[in-house]
Amino acid sequence: MTPPPITRVRWTSAVVLAALGAGTVRAGRRLRAIPVLPSVPPGAAGVPRAAGWRLLTAQGVEPDAVTFLAACAHADREGLRVLDLLPADLAAERALGLLRLVDPGRYRQDRLGEGRGAGFAVLVAEEVLDRAGVEPGGPRPGPAELLALTRRLKEYAAGATGLAIAPSLSCGPQSEATGPARAAELRAQGLPPGALAAAQLSGLALLAGVALRQGRWGAAAAGLYWLQPYLALGGPGSPLRPADLAGATAARPLRSLGAALRTAAAVTRTPSGGPDTARAAAYRADLAAGTGRFLEPRRPDCPWCGSPRLSVRVRVPDLLQGKPGRFTLERCGDCGHVFQNPRLSPEGLEFYYRDFYDGRGGEGAGTLFGRLGPAYRARARMLLPHTEPSSWLDVGTGHGHFCNAARAVWPRTRFDGLDMGDGVRAAERRGWVETGYQGQFPEFASKLAGQYEVVSMYHYLEHTRDPMAELDAAAAVLAPGGYLTIEVPDPESRMARLLGPAWLPWFQPQHQHLVPAANLREALADRGFTVLTEEHGEAHQGNDFVGAVALSATRLAPDPDRPWGPPPTPRARARAHAVRAASLPFFAGAVLLDALRTAAARTTDGGNAYRLLARKDAR
Repeated sequence: MTPPPITRVRWTSAVVLAALGAGTVRAGRRLRAIPVLPSVPPGAAGVPRAAGWRLLTAQGVEPDAVTFLAACAHADREGLRVLDLLPADLAAERALGLLRLVDPGRYRQDRLGEGRGAGFAVLVAEEVLDRAGVEPGGPRPGPAELLALTRRLKEYAAGATGLAIAPSLSCGPQSEATGPARAAELRAQGLPPGALAAAQLSGLALLAGVALRQGRWGAAAAGLYWLQPYLALGGPGSPLRPADLAGATAARPLRSLGAALRTAAAVTRTPSGGPDTARAAAYRADLAAGTGRFLEPRRPDCPWCGSPRLSVRVRVPDLLQGKPGRFTLERCGDCGHVFQNPRLSPEGLEFYYRDFYDGRGGEGAGTLFGRLGPAYRARARMLLPHTEPSSWLDVGTGHGHFCNAARAVWPRTRFDGLDMGDGVRAAERRGWVETGYQGQFPEFASKLAGQYEVVSMYHYLEHTRDPMAELDAAAAVLAPGGYLTIEVPDPESRMARLLGPAWLPWFQPQHQHLVPAANLREALADRGFTVLTEEHGEAHQGNDFVGAVALSATRLAPDPDRPWGPPPTPRARARAHAVRAASLPFFAGAVLLDALRTAAARTTDGGNAYRLLARKDAR
């Protein structure tokens, strides 16, 4: 029997109430997990060492000697190199926002986690500032600049960054942030202000709806939202004393609505960074010469087995960046190999990779890779039953995210990285890799011959022009008995057929070869490898449906400020914002579908990727 509408509707308010309750409890628990610095000077016998430290503060913040010395003592005792200090009078909504983003109990151990802070004071070891290339002199930064700096500094102290509350520290005179200032602070933390403002407005609308239509349950949900600042941050024993706690609690709905509207208006008026004139001029010059040189002639046979039995698998434009061009993937009827045909020329590779992993797109790529810690650690753990490596070369390392995360599994292993981009040099400066090699892997094969116990190629082989040459290089670089581990997209995935051009692992125009597992096993055997382990479900990347929504949204409304596109217009910007706002519920549904898809992939051992572990046989 169908329940009455009012019964179904009240479940909405119950869910909202439960979510708000869990969030309130979580915020209070996280707040009490943050260490509190002593508010009295240390005794003479325990005077801390202040040499080698710099305390960077925002405009209007005036720390005293007690705070500085106590922070130095805490950092030395805990082995920290970066310590963000939370003023005791931190504004209530700012504190709640930080507690939503950071779990203090896991913050330091998460080597890939974003650097977070309050944006008012951060203690930094001078050697970290030096490696990061930061000159601490000059005008004091604003909160947005200090938030961005904290995020950057954690990359140079990946496992040695922490938070602490400084009871004697004050934020100084504070006024409510304007829309542009709030948007700048969100961007400084790697967060999308437009999407967050839209999500906040949607949440407030939902809350107003349940409050007006759903009786006591709805009123309870609205009341809990209203009182959340005091419940999470107030009360006896709270280590924070927000100066605006009473006002933030009393006027919370109106304040939240005003902040979201101001942020949304600021984002609509001001693009995120705007077009880069010099970069746009360079792209116009490239495109004026035509795009024909970006593709080589089509080949009539399979590059893997030589068969002429080819058929078109998919045709798709550049849905990643929206650069001009249309690309074809063909499938071999004999061996099943899928490859780009015609493939990109060297000029095409440079054009389509530009501003994706470095340059304009570098920050976004870094943020995405930084959220893959569990996947990186799962890859590293694949070696646990077989060896304890002392040397590991990660080929296609990018910015070194895998090597940084894998140190949690293999703390005594030397990790080196190799990549074509400049990111490998940055990884070396951060300490994420010991040595960074920049260039093509086959070019280093003779130089590095026999030097490594493990070589990894994670989502690298599909980007290369000649996978066979890459496997030859791996065989040369490995010592006898060494291990090669490879992870690539699975062109035989069911999702490839279901989602068609919107299947993210097609990743055109970057992916040039998608190799079936049987083909890769055979190629490894031909090079003297024995495959020890093959995983499909465990290698699945839970992004099939989210990726399809993202690619579709980009196709409908490309970034109006992309420097390779036409000059931005108000109409193009309005269309982009409208599509992004409209896509939010589709993203929410896609997240749920991906969670179900991931559970199915783990159970059936059939995902959108697979990984192999092979041992080089001694000869």
